[in-house]
Amino acid sequence: MPFSQRRVSLKYALAHGLYWVLITGFFLYEKRYLIYKASMPYFATCVAVRILLLIVIAYLNLHWFLPRYLLQKRYLAYSTAILLSVAGYLVAQSLFDYYLYGFVIGPMRNSTLMESLSYNFFSTLWYLGLMLALKLSMDWYGQQLTIQKITVEKLHAEVNFLRAQINPHFLFNILNNLYALTLKQSSLAPDIVLKLSEMMEYMLYDSNDEKVLLEKEIAYLNNYIELERLRLSADAVITQDIDADLNGYEIAPLLLLPLLENAFKHGLTRQLENSWLKVHITLNKAILKVVIANSRPAAVARKSKGGIGLSNLRKRLELLYPDRHQLELNDGEDIFEARLTIAL
Repeated sequence: MPFSQRRVSLKYALAHGLYWVLITGFFLYEKRYLIYKASMPYFATCVAVRILLLIVIAYLNLHWFLPRYLLQKRYLAYSTAILLSVAGYLVAQSLFDYYLYGFVIGPMRNSTLMESLSYNFFSTLWYLGLMLALKLSMDWYGQQLTIQKITVEKLHAEVNFLRAQINPHFLFNILNNLYALTLKQSSLAPDIVLKLSEMMEYMLYDSNDEKVLLEKEIAYLNNYIELERLRLSADAVITQDIDADLNGYEIAPLLLLPLLENAFKHGLTRQLENSWLKVHITLNKAILKVVIANSRPAAVARKSKGGIGLSNLRKRLELLYPDRHQLELNDGEDIFEARLTIAL
């Protein structure tokens, strides 16, 4: 991008300013012998002109030659432009040196003309190379920050999308449950409405946060189990074992629900007799382990894969807990078991 169209950031200005301070310091040290050849004002003038000429060709390279030739893959044109700019620098510098001192300045004051020109030619290419490396390094760093920002935004967008898919799926199941209970005119309706209200509050408000308290997530699961229990056969056995000191730990909201939904949808609701569900949750040193096992009739064994629920769960785990989780699904003849481990 041409320099006139750039918005120079503070980081850009500081990095380039530091570079030219270092180059100036190197020139002062390298040409210190000229102090004995001429007075200090002449010496300072010589260094100032050299730095000014280097700045001109350096930024011609960065903001003119580089975008117009090198980035457009016009390599011959770029090499020609660099060589011509360095040659112009050498002519201007040599004329100025000769005017001040009567000879072209090289690594030593007794250098021959060819030695001085050769030295200045390659040292100038070296300075231009350093400047180019500085620019490419800063551009690379900026690109990495941009990529990281885009990646994070993409993760949030995908998580929100997956969450939006889970909510309608959950509501569909719950409303079916509530409809079945109202048909029976159950006296437990007030308690059902209260539990559903608590769940809706959690789903509509708390679930919008990136993390929620683990105790809220577990309370949500308990309410869900109670609502499902009301429409199951009386001999359905549901046991819950929670061995965890929650102690303020947090988890992504609605993360454990798909495991429970799958157990009811493909297990207990399809088995009229001898159905059972076991929920075991432990938390030890920030390692959460959830085991949900359920019975199911042989007719559905090895046929259902949990629909969108478990599929979304896998995606959310990859997005939210990469390399920090393990999900195992054990598909037996008359039992389905899900084991989830998360490093919170």
